[in-house]
Amino acid sequence: MNVFASKPILGISMGDPAGVGPEIIVIALGRPRVRELCRAIVIGDASVIRNVTKFVNSSLKVRSVAKVSDAEFRPDTIDVYDLKNVDMEKLPLGQVSPMAGHAAFEAVRVMIKLALAGDIDATVTAPIHKEALVAAGHHFPGHTEIFAHFTGTSDFTMMLAAENLRVVHVSTHVSLRQACDAVTRPRVLKVIELASDACKRLGIANPRIGVAGLNPHAGEHGLFGCEEDTVIRPAVEACRAEGVDVSGPFPADTIFVRARRGEFDVVVACYHDQGLIPIKLLSFGQAVNVTLGLPIIRTSVDHGTAFDIAGKGVADAESMVAATLLAAKLAASNETKD
Repeated sequence: MNVFASKPILGISMGDPAGVGPEIIVIALGRPRVRELCRAIVIGDASVIRNVTKFVNSSLKVRSVAKVSDAEFRPDTIDVYDLKNVDMEKLPLGQVSPMAGHAAFEAVRVMIKLALAGDIDATVTAPIHKEALVAAGHHFPGHTEIFAHFTGTSDFTMMLAAENLRVVHVSTHVSLRQACDAVTRPRVLKVIELASDACKRLGIANPRIGVAGLNPHAGEHGLFGCEEDTVIRPAVEACRAEGVDVSGPFPADTIFVRARRGEFDVVVACYHDQGLIPIKLLSFGQAVNVTLGLPIIRTSVDHGTAFDIAGKGVADAESMVAATLLAAKLAASNETKD
């Protein structure tokens, strides 16, 4: 067997070229562990990646390719599926730019297309800037919704994973008022199913799932709200009847402590900040974002574009390293199933 050829091919989208995305990609691809587990190709503009190697002091060469099959995956080289859509003389580092927003969007769109065609085994995304995205005319709340749109996916959610804490969300990028309305029995059921499946793909044979309540103290038996009794608990009981090891709803102010101590393998959070605040407090810069429910694998860093440090060569690449390694693990898991 050709061990090199058996490594999964990962596409890594460039992210907003005015932010730290290109920097953390170059740093991550210089790590021996990343090279050992996958073959990576960057989707974006080769001139951006080439420029970044200078101020992060990387010795890696940058090679422009027109298709994935042209990539050579040499240990001293970064192969870039070159979209040639960034004018370096007009790129304002650390600032919102329609050009940068469009380049980031195109990198994601093309990468999804390559994944759906089977040219790459998994996708990893560097951070995009939502304001730049909208300025370029692409009205998506974030990566998750872009992936859902271009894969035709309706049942999806976001999981953040770090160390022994994993969190999935009933709703993501909507207002808090809309998030409350999104807590329905069918949606909670689906997210529990997605959480269980994700854990199994990560090697947890019988995942233990804890579900957070929507209201303070999980409603306190209707004193602070009724969603726990009318929506969440019936969904939990229905999943338990199907053999899923799930319990709750529990108060959100204690469930993450219990998960951290090892009582649960994954927590279902009712809305975006309920789940992201505890995991980022514990592991910011080291957690990985995984989109569940897609027909392709997508992982991402747990942070934004960090415009304030873009171009300074001081960005921390640990989350990108973790996202890349997890994508490689998930891709290898897929091959094992096939």
